[in-house]
Formats: sequence, C-alpha cells, structure tokens
Amino acid sequence: MHRLLIIRHAKSDWPEGVPDHERPLGPRGERDAPAVGSWLVEEGWIPHRAIVSTARRTRETWQLLSDQLPEPPVASFQERLYAAPWRELLAVVQELPEEVPIAALVGHNPGCEELASELAGSGDGAARAEMAHKFPTSGVAVIELENHWSATRPGEGILIDFQAPRG
Repeated sequence: MHRLLIIRHAKSDWPEGVPDHERPLGPRGERDAPAVGSWLVEEGWIPHRAIVSTARRTRETWQLLSDQLPEPPVASFQERLYAAPWRELLAVVQELPEEVPIAALVGHNPGCEELASELAGSGDGAARAEMAHKFPTSGVAVIELENHWSATRPGEGILIDFQAPRG
C-alpha cells in the first residue's frame, strides 16, 4: 500500500516583469507552506520521497514545508512537472520506486487537481466534496493506492483526506 500526497504550491506573488516560472511565493504563501508541513507531521503523513516542479514557487513551497519535517526526504526537482497535465503527472507517479511508501508531488493547477480527481475513485465524502469545490493553493490531497506505483491507474485510489492548511 502506498500514499500519495498531491500538493499544490502555496500562494504566489505576481511581480511585474517576472516570467511565470520564476514567480516567488507571496507573503500568504510564505505563511501557509510551513503550515502544510506541520499538518503533514501532525497527521503522520511524512513523505519518504518528493517530486517537485522546478518553478520557483513550488521549490520555495517545498523548502518551507520540508523544514517542518523531522527528516526531509530525498527531493527530485523535475521540469516536466511545470504546467503538466494530469496524465504526465500520473506517469511521474508510476516511476516512483516501490520501496517508497509515502510520496509527495508538489505542482500546479490544473494538473494537481485533475490528477487527484482522476485517481480518487472513492474515499471520504466530505473530502471529495471539498476537493471538487476547489483545490486551492496549499491544498493537499492524500490518496491511498493499493497497487504498485507502476500500476497506478485512474479511479483506483481512495481519497483519505483533503485540506488546505493555513499559516
């Protein structure tokens, strides 16, 4: 059994003249990202591996989040997560090593929201309704998967929780 934490980056800023890939976190994002890490620790969902988009806002989210973890896991920063559609994100998940029980994917919408929706074939009703309503910045979908990472398919996951911790 595996757990996938699908995390949308924290709230970013929109500085004039800065390319989208290089947009930093805004003040709210700088407060919320550590709250996500603290929430993961409180719930016992500490990732053993992280896959993070190379965009500045996702890297900053991961750094602030992982600073709250007792032992930050190995992180892989991948360009292909930037603005990736859900099928590309699923391909990245399918490449995870089997020995990793809990993995975090830190990315962007709409890909994160769509991946979570596609994977979660069942699960907590309130969490499903909340996620269907909105997948906000700092949103975290916790999905349980019973198959090997490589065999992960749409509809086979169980949505355990969905939150957007705020700092």
